[in-house]
Amino acid sequence: MNTTTNAKARNTDRHVGIDVGKAMLDIAIYEVDLYLQEHNCPEGIRRLINKLKRYKLTRILVEATGGYERALVEACVEAELPVIVVQPMHIRQFARAQGILAKTDKIDARLIAEFGVIMRPDIKPIGSKKVRYIKDLLARKRHLNMARTQELNRSYKAVTAMKATHNRLIKVLDKEIEWVNTKLTKAVGEVTEWQRLYEILSSVPGVGDGVAYTLMGELPELGSLSNRQVAALCGLAPFNRDSGTMRGKRRIRGGRAPIRTVLYMAMMSAIQHNPVMKRFYHSLVNAGKHKKVALTACMRKMFTILNAMVRDDRLWQEA
Repeated sequence: MNTTTNAKARNTDRHVGIDVGKAMLDIAIYEVDLYLQEHNCPEGIRRLINKLKRYKLTRILVEATGGYERALVEACVEAELPVIVVQPMHIRQFARAQGILAKTDKIDARLIAEFGVIMRPDIKPIGSKKVRYIKDLLARKRHLNMARTQELNRSYKAVTAMKATHNRLIKVLDKEIEWVNTKLTKAVGEVTEWQRLYEILSSVPGVGDGVAYTLMGELPELGSLSNRQVAALCGLAPFNRDSGTMRGKRRIRGGRAPIRTVLYMAMMSAIQHNPVMKRFYHSLVNAGKHKKVALTACMRKMFTILNAMVRDDRLWQEA
């Protein structure tokens, strides 16, 4: 595409930035310099979707606000609009890079739209209702497990008179976790396109239902990207920290924390029961690597193996 054609394409672009509040939605359509406001409620979202459908939109960028954006994003998905959820940190860094210090809802909406114009983020598919329900169940399971661990730790330090109340709460949490696990098994079983994927993932020693469900719900890219890309998505690709003659220690960071957390726990089991991971882990430790560094390397290797298995549609083979 030559420069003239590219410029014409940009002229027909329509980028929408939406600043989401608990009660209100502030909307900016960048290319036509239009600002709107709607209530963040089912009726307001419905009116907004009808207005946005009048335009041929390039991107709708919605700032993540801890869940207040969910109804809007799902409405955009149902209406087949090109919606992208962006992280607030990225928007603030974008504002600072331009020296923009003022902050109002109207300014934020325009800034979010401008972020889309300049950075042109990819439009990634958002899962179906069933997939979103499974992700909700996975998130709830994480919250319950975290609460159980915290309560268990408190019970260890509690005086004898208080132990009973800790034990009662732990039993309640166990029942809730069991309820979530039952719902997860049923929900995953209803997603027919996941059955082969589940069979592949669960064939790996050390990968239980919790890991398999998390990977299916949180990492739909598995098998379609390079090993390094998948590792980076999960925050397991080490990044250099070099400057001039200084060579810093390479560290992992970013990525999708839920996947990294669940695989870390799985790897604690895999280095005991998975022959390939066990040999690899002990070879690294014997070579002088710190145990956490060796464990992280095992996690990265496991993702490489899983990515190849899904890509090639094959079950686990120790060789």
